[in-house]
Amino acid sequence: MSVILCTAGYDHTIRFWEALSGICSRTIPHPDSQVNRLCITPDKRYLAAAGHHTVKLYDIKSTNPNPVMTFDGHTNNITAVAFHCEGKWMVTSSEDGCVKIWDTRQGTVQRDYKHGVPVNDVVIHPNQGELVSCDRGGNVRIWDLGENKCTHQLIPEENVSMASVTVASDGTMMCAGNNIGSVYVWRLVQRQEVTSVIPVCRFTAHRTYITRVLLSPDVRHLATCSADHTARIWSVDPNDPHNVQPSDDLPADRDVNSFPLETTLHGHQRWVWDCAFSADSAYLVTACSDHYARLWELSSQSIIRQYNGHHRGAVCVALNDTAVGS
Repeated sequence: MSVILCTAGYDHTIRFWEALSGICSRTIPHPDSQVNRLCITPDKRYLAAAGHHTVKLYDIKSTNPNPVMTFDGHTNNITAVAFHCEGKWMVTSSEDGCVKIWDTRQGTVQRDYKHGVPVNDVVIHPNQGELVSCDRGGNVRIWDLGENKCTHQLIPEENVSMASVTVASDGTMMCAGNNIGSVYVWRLVQRQEVTSVIPVCRFTAHRTYITRVLLSPDVRHLATCSADHTARIWSVDPNDPHNVQPSDDLPADRDVNSFPLETTLHGHQRWVWDCAFSADSAYLVTACSDHYARLWELSSQSIIRQYNGHHRGAVCVALNDTAVGS
């Protein structure tokens, strides 16, 4: 299986799709709760589904609908899940205020970092030695796993919930989006094993809640998803005018150094909750409360496929179309 595309949400099911045909090839029940986030392991063997209190790990190639492992330890909704590049450990964030690192072989908690307020997102830095998380109190934190502590605490806007964070695949940049539509960008500089965090810019990406920010694998695009029924694609190079399009529905207060808007993806009928880039950064899959997931070709700004089968909102998507393990 070279392309793995999965969606889930509020109808308590996980669906596997044939990406090009749009056919649902497999449905797994998730009766315990809604599914908040999905993540495919780097070797493409397992799918992690984050729900209310637990993360369930499913064998992708098996027809067994039951999880092969359940990670139980959070006490509220799990908001994010990500894997070490070799699958040795997994990290989760939760509305219980914790970021946890799990041993993927034993299913046990190795580290437990406290935010003190609900945590909305966590990602692993490409160096595999740092985590970046953000929370409802407006904090963005960088955790050094070697030193086992928080080395940076950023508060872009006091008491404005930071909804999502993303780190560039080359480790040079970090972006975070908040509940009033602002995106903050920082440059990450590594000097003698110490990371410096340098503010680059802030810009208004949407008029209302941002639900997800995601840098493309080639670090040339930033996707933002929002409650305004759109996803937007921004050029990562602030000085690159390529494909910039004017937008009448954006506020006029974007900073001078903001990322140019490349396109707005129209067609969603409700909140756009999640997105995933293809490995070549040419396509984007979005998940929406209108029950649909959609595959977009970014060069033409067109919908290539709609994935129809969920009976309630689709809120998370996972895509792996790399050659690894295929």
